Amino acid sequence: MKNKKILLVDDNQADLALATRAFSKLNFSKELIVANDGVEALAYLFGNNDNNGCAPEDLPALILLDLKMPRINGFEVLREIRAADKTRLVPVVIFTSSGEERDIIASHKLGANNYIQKPVKFSDFIEVIRQLVFSMNLQLTSAP
Repeated sequence: MKNKKILLVDDNQADLALATRAFSKLNFSKELIVANDGVEALAYLFGNNDNNGCAPEDLPALILLDLKMPRINGFEVLREIRAADKTRLVPVVIFTSSGEERDIIASHKLGANNYIQKPVKFSDFIEVIRQLVFSMNLQLTSAP
C-alpha cells in the first residue's frame, strides 16, 4: 500500500479538531485529508464539474466516515464508495457518535469494514486512532 493518506469525513468541527489533534499527537507521518461533509468527500474521491477527483493511485489508504451529516449522510457516501470500481476496495471505518444498533447493522450491510463509536475522553480517542493506524499498517514517525 503505497498511499498512506487518510480521508476524515465529519461535519462536527469539534470532532474534526479532536481527530486532527490526535493524529498530530501520534506523529502521523502522512497526509490527513479532511472533508467537512459527504458532498466534499464525494467531490474529493470522484470529482465534480471540471474535476475528476483523485487518481486511483492517490486514493486514501483509509476513510474514516461519520454517519450523521447534512446534505449527504455517511450511509449515502458509503453506498457511493462501494458502488464505484475505483473505490470499492478502499477500507471504510464508520467513526461516529452513534451507538444505535440499526446504524451499526446498516453500515455493515453497506460494506463498512468496521464501526467505531467515537470516544468522549481524549486519551481514549488517541488510543482508538493509534489502533486504527497500527491495524492499517500506516506510519507513525515516532512514539508519542
